[in-house]
Parts: sequence; structure tokens; C-alpha cells
Amino acid sequence: MSTPPAGTTKKRMFSRNDYLAPLPIPTGEKPSDVLNTIWRKNEVFLDIGNYSIGSAVMVIWPGVMLFLLMSYITPDPLMWGGALIIMGIPILFVIQGLFRDVPLPVRFNRQRREVCVPREDGEYWIVPWESVTAAATQQSSVSQAGKATMGLLIIGFENPDPQAKDDNKHFWFGFNCGGGTTAMALWECMRSYMEIGPDAVEDQTARFDRSKGIWATYLDDLIKAAKLRGWFITALWEGFCGIFIFNTLLIDVLERWKLNPPPDLPYPDIIEWSKPLPTEQWVKRSLELEVAIVTREAELAAQTARELA
Repeated sequence: MSTPPAGTTKKRMFSRNDYLAPLPIPTGEKPSDVLNTIWRKNEVFLDIGNYSIGSAVMVIWPGVMLFLLMSYITPDPLMWGGALIIMGIPILFVIQGLFRDVPLPVRFNRQRREVCVPREDGEYWIVPWESVTAAATQQSSVSQAGKATMGLLIIGFENPDPQAKDDNKHFWFGFNCGGGTTAMALWECMRSYMEIGPDAVEDQTARFDRSKGIWATYLDDLIKAAKLRGWFITALWEGFCGIFIFNTLLIDVLERWKLNPPPDLPYPDIIEWSKPLPTEQWVKRSLELEVAIVTREAELAAQTARELA
């Protein structure tokens, strides 16, 4: 499945597509796991999950609170009917997802420069890292309410089996992160891990090892935030917004239920494949990627110099 070269941007009146890989060259953005997709990170591999119950709650809960406030100000049975339709459907999808098994993560092995992609019925693919495709796509629409923009980071993989059937040749997954620079920052988590190393990427995997209760953990987070930003901002953001707008306590409950710990890859061959290699056996970048990265870094340096001039 051919895609435009990495670094290519295609703009239209209401859309924009930024092609990020192959080859995985720098985007110029700082790595940022905006959706908490990193489930495991060590010197050998990075597990990326596409099960974000916290993001679902953060999207749905403000709408629920808005309808509760509107119904308090202006009680109207029609409003409750509209709320049940608008908010009830996504809530049902979330509840349904809570009673399903969490999908297995995609594993990026930086020492072998390969990616393990779990598929149905216990099957999995081992895909060369430099063949992975990635694109940040963004769509805009205009209505009476104004302009609305939505976007995705889409990562694609090709089945390495040349005899694969047509319906089993390609696999992709998308992250609802808004497209544009946000999608690039999320992609940089994977790219920087593979091309630079684990220390180049910050993660929130500590949330999967909660030794304290929900309220004790929440208080610890408040104290930590207050040391960084002061108590006023902490009380406003982590306190009021955290509980009433985004419901971080409910997010913690659901993540402890479904992602404590996150699912691991159960395949015996992949357990062996995930073990560390001696440094001299690490797979190196291709010459093509090496040249592409040097060229891209020069372009980004020149762009930064122009902006500072």
C-alpha cells in the first residue's frame, strides 16, 4: 500500500494530511503521550495500547455535567430526552467496552527494529519497523455553531506473508488525538523510542502500579501538583476541574479495573523475541533511513534558524 514520502503535507480547503512514515524521520515535535497509550516501556520494547477508557470518560463526562446544569437551570422533559439520545449512546458503548477483554498492545522492539502486531485468533505479525506507515489527518467542518476540527493519528502495518488473503494484508489503528501537531507529538513517542531510546520518551506507566487507594493516590497527586504550580492553580485544575469536569476519580477506578496490569502478549515465540539481545546483535538503521534522518534534521535546523532570525 503506497503512501507519499514522509515529510509530505497535503492541504485542501477543509482537510490536511501530514505523512510521517515510512521512513520514520523526525517531525520536529516533542514526544508527548497525550492519550496515555504507553503501557510498558523498557530497554527492549515499547507497548502501545489503543484502549483509552480515561479519554472516553474525559470526553463524555463534561457533556453529562453540562446537561445536568442546563436541566437545573431550565427543567424541561425534552432536554432530558435529548440528553439520553446524545449522551446515552456513547455511554452504552463505554459500558459495553468495559465488559470486553482489553485488546492486546502493539509491541515495538527497538533492538530488533521490528513490531509485533497482534491479530485475531492468536495470530500475530512481525513487521519491519521501517515499513510502518503513519499519517496525521485532520478534517474541518463549518456550521452555524462555527468551525469544528477533528483529527487522527493513523498507523498502518503490512502483513509480511506474501500469501495472505486480501482481507488480511493490511492493518491500521487510529488515535483520536486531534491531528496536526498533536498527532505528530504522539507519533514521536514511538519514533523517538525506536530511533533515540527510552529516555527520549516520558510515560505515565506508574499509574498501572497503584499501591495506595484511590483517594490516597488522588491526594498524593494534588500535593505533587501543588509543589509545581501552587495550591490555587492545583485546587482549580486538579481539584474542581479534575473531579467535576473530567472525573479523574472515575477514570482511576476504571483504569484500575481494566488496566491494572495492562494485558501482555501471551505468545511463547514473542516472549522469547522480547528478551534483550547483546549490543553487537542489535539491528541498525538502513542507509536509506540514515540519509533521510540527516536530511530532515538539517531541514528542521534551517527552519528554526529562519524563525529566530
